[in-house]
Amino acid sequence: MAKVTHEFDLYGKHYTLETGELAKQATGAVLVKQGDTTVLLTVVVSKERKNYDFFPLTVDFVEKMYSVGRLPGGYLKRETRPTDKATLTARMIDRPIRPSFPDGFRNEVQIVATSLVCDQVNPFDVICTMGASAAMTVGGVPFEGPLACVRIGRDRDTHELIVNPTYEEQDNSDLDLELAGTGSFISMLEAGADEISEEDMLEAMRFGQEAIGAFCEQEKVFFEKVAEVNGPIVQKEYILDQPNAYVHDKVFAHYDEMSAALKDADKQSRMGKVDALKASIVAEFTEEEQAQFERELPVELKSLEKHAMRAMVVETGERVDGRRADEIRPIMVKPGYLPLVHGSGLFQRGQTQVLSVLTLGMLNEWQRLDTIEPIDGKRYIHQYNFPPYCTGETGRMGSPKRREIGHGALAERALRPVIPSEEEFPYTIRVVSEVMESNGSSSMASTCGSTLALMDGGVPIKRPVSGIAMGLIQEEGKTVVLSDIQGLEDFLGDMDFKVTGTSEGITAMQMDNKATGLTFDILRTALAQAKEGRAFILGKMLEQIPEPRQTIRENAPHILTIHIPTDKIRDVIGSGGKTIRGIQEDTGAQIDIQEDGTVFIGASDSGADEARARIEALVKVPEVGEEYFGRVVGIQPFGAFVELLPGKDGLLHISRVAKGRVEKVEDVLNVGDEVHVKVIEVDEKGKISLDRLDKPEAPAGSGRAEHPGRAEHDHERSAGRGRGHAHGGSSEVRPEARPTRRPGDHGANGGAEGLTSHRQPRRHHEG
Repeated sequence: MAKVTHEFDLYGKHYTLETGELAKQATGAVLVKQGDTTVLLTVVVSKERKNYDFFPLTVDFVEKMYSVGRLPGGYLKRETRPTDKATLTARMIDRPIRPSFPDGFRNEVQIVATSLVCDQVNPFDVICTMGASAAMTVGGVPFEGPLACVRIGRDRDTHELIVNPTYEEQDNSDLDLELAGTGSFISMLEAGADEISEEDMLEAMRFGQEAIGAFCEQEKVFFEKVAEVNGPIVQKEYILDQPNAYVHDKVFAHYDEMSAALKDADKQSRMGKVDALKASIVAEFTEEEQAQFERELPVELKSLEKHAMRAMVVETGERVDGRRADEIRPIMVKPGYLPLVHGSGLFQRGQTQVLSVLTLGMLNEWQRLDTIEPIDGKRYIHQYNFPPYCTGETGRMGSPKRREIGHGALAERALRPVIPSEEEFPYTIRVVSEVMESNGSSSMASTCGSTLALMDGGVPIKRPVSGIAMGLIQEEGKTVVLSDIQGLEDFLGDMDFKVTGTSEGITAMQMDNKATGLTFDILRTALAQAKEGRAFILGKMLEQIPEPRQTIRENAPHILTIHIPTDKIRDVIGSGGKTIRGIQEDTGAQIDIQEDGTVFIGASDSGADEARARIEALVKVPEVGEEYFGRVVGIQPFGAFVELLPGKDGLLHISRVAKGRVEKVEDVLNVGDEVHVKVIEVDEKGKISLDRLDKPEAPAGSGRAEHPGRAEHDHERSAGRGRGHAHGGSSEVRPEARPTRRPGDHGANGGAEGLTSHRQPRRHHEG
C-alpha cells in the first residue's frame, strides 16, 4: 500500500490521518495526529474463528516515555505495566468499537495504540478512536463506521464550547465531556463537570454529536484518497456465527419458564433458578447435538434470558425484582462505620454494598504520576476494589483490573469538584471503596459511600454528592427508562447511564449505549429521572449525616500552616537537614517546607504546636520593645551577649548590667545566667542592643563603667569570638530561651511532611 496523507482543520485544531508507511503487516494501520501529538493505531484480525460465545476484542494503549523525551522511572528504565491513564484510554477506544462489530463475529481482534509523540499541548486520548476506526476501514474490517470520539470543554468565563481543547484550555474549563459514536448516534460518553445543569449538559452533548459527525466526514475524505491511490477499499469476508432455527425453537419453547425464573428479587436465588433452567434445557439435546451446537447453545440461552427480561419490563412495567421503572431499591446508610480510621461510610442499595474508608495525609504524600501527560500528580485519590467474594464467586486477587480502574476513576471524577482546595484543607486525601456485595451500580454506591466517608472524616466538601445508574429497554417499539438498574438490567439492557451530582448540578457521567435509537428526548428523560433519583438517595444520606463533621478525627494528622521568610528556610532546615530532623524527632511532627516559605506541620497530638513554636523561634527577628528571659552565652570586656532566641543574640552593654558603675561584667554576670532583658535598638545590620530589666545594685567597690559609645565598635570585634550574634549563629534550639510574648499566631489548618519543598501538581489528574 502506498503512503496516503490527509490533513484537515476542524474547530480551530489541525489534524492528520496517514497510512501506508508504518506497520504494513498489520491488517490495518493509521497514524493520527492533533498538532504534533502523534499516535499509531494498528488492528490485527486473526485468520481463524475462536470457539467463543462472545466477541474476542482486545484494546491496548501503550504509553512510550520517549514521546515526551523522558526516561521511564524505576530500575529497569523501560515501560512496564500500563498506567491508569493508559488503561482508561484503552477503555475509551474499546467501548464505542465493541458494539460496532456484527453479531456472531468470533475472529480475535487486537487494537494497539502506541504514543509516538506527545507535544504537551494536545491530548492524545480522544483522537485514538478516529485512528482505530480509520485503521479498521483501510484494513477491510467489517464494522459499523466510521467512528470518532471528541472531547467537549466549556470556558469558565464565556461558557463557549470547545472541541478537543488543549491542556491549557482544559485548565480553564468547567466541563470535560468525551463522546464517541457515529455521525448519527452516541455509543459512549464520559464526563466530569463542576455542577452544571442537565440542560447545559444536553446542549454540550448535542454539540459533541455534531462534532463527531464532522470528524467522520473527514475520515470518509481520507478513505477516498486511499482508494484513489491504492484502489477501492473492500471489506473482507469473515464467517459469522448464525442462529440455528432448530436450536432457537427448542430453547425458546421454555420462554414462560424463563420468565418465571427471573421473577426473584434475590440475585443469588434468581441466578440459581436461571442456571438450573438452562442446564435442563441443554440436557434435552443429545450428546451429539450438544457437541454439534456448542457455539449456538450458549448464544440462544442468553438470548432467551434477555428477551424474557426485556419483554417483562415493556409489557407489564414490572422489573425482575418487582420494582416500578423509576423505583429505587431500599437504602441503608451508616457513616462512621469503622473505629480508629480517619473516616468511613457504609452505603447499601438493594444487594449492592460498599464500604468507603478515608485516610488523610500530609501534602507531600500526594500521588506522583509517571505519565506522558503534563501532570505531576494529584492530592485527591479514589480507589475502587471489586473482590470476587462480592458476587459470591472465587477468583484471582491482586492488582486492579481495567473495570476497577475505570469505576474508581468515575467516582474520583464525581467527587473532585467538591473537594476543598489546598488553601482550605491542606491535606492529601485518599478514599478507598471496598465493594462488599454487588448487584449493579457499585460505582454509584462507591460515590455515595465516599461522600459519607469524607463527611465523617471532617473534610469540608462543598456539597455532598450522590449517584445513580440509569438503564434503557427498547423492545417491540416501546421504550422504558429504568432508575437504579441492577446487574441483570445492565447486562441485558440497552444502556448503562451513570449520573452523579449535588443539589446544584452534575459532577460526572458515564454511558455505554447499545441502542442506535437513543434520541436526545430519551436522554432528557433519563437525566430528569436521574435527578429525581439522586435527590432521593441524597436525602437518605443526609438523614444520617447532614453536614461534614466540624473537626477531623483525633488520630488523623492535625496540620498547622505558618509562613516564614524565604531567606530563613535554610535556617529551619539546617546543615544537611539536621535542624528540621531534630524538630521532627523531638516533637513527632511531620514538617514540609515549600519554596514560597509556607510550612506545613502535622501531628496527631500536641507535637504540631511544639514544632510550630520551635520553627517560629528559629525565624523570629526580635523587635524594639520586646522582652525576653535570655541566657548569657558570652562575656566580653564591654558587655554580655544574651541569647534571646535560638541563634539570635543581643548585646547587653556593661553600663546596663546593673544599677551603678561596674568594672567587670563578671562581677555581675556569668555565662549561663538567665536575665530579663528588653530590646532597645535593632540597627540596619540587624545588631540588637539590650537593656536589663532586673538590674541588681552594682557590687560595692566596683569601678567605672565603660561608656556606651564604645559598644558598636566592640560588638563588631566580637563577631569572631566563636558564636553567632544577633543576625546569625547556631540554629540549635534551646527550650529555656523563651520570649515572654510571641508574634500573632499564624497557624491554620495545613500539612505536609519532609525536609524540603515539594513540587505542586501542574494540573490535577483526571483520575
